[in-house]
Amino acid sequence: MNMNERRNGSRFVISFPVRIKWKDDTGREVVEEGLTENVGPHGTLVFLPRLLPTVGSKVNLTVTENADDEVSVTAQVIRLERNAAHPQAAFQLTDSLRLWKKKVWEHAAEIVANQAPDETDEW
Repeated sequence: MNMNERRNGSRFVISFPVRIKWKDDTGREVVEEGLTENVGPHGTLVFLPRLLPTVGSKVNLTVTENADDEVSVTAQVIRLERNAAHPQAAFQLTDSLRLWKKKVWEHAAEIVANQAPDETDEW
């Protein structure tokens, strides 16, 4: 196992709509909408098209996939990808792990398991 690899548990490549709220350096509340890139049992990588929170900051992360049953957790920013075309933030959950695992991670696993495999292109 790679010594730099700190993840534990499978990650699923899946896009769920999310809303991220945090306070910027001036104390102003920022709200950004984005999409998950992948979902793991303890966190997620999110595409945020406009603004990124700072590394180390705490955010409120809400998965808005099901409007009648949104899942909100607190998370910490552990890494940023400042690619101008595709900015991303990696989040590690700091609370509500059971709720996340049941309603987001296991849900993602079910969706991925039920997807039909990609057809191979014949050249």
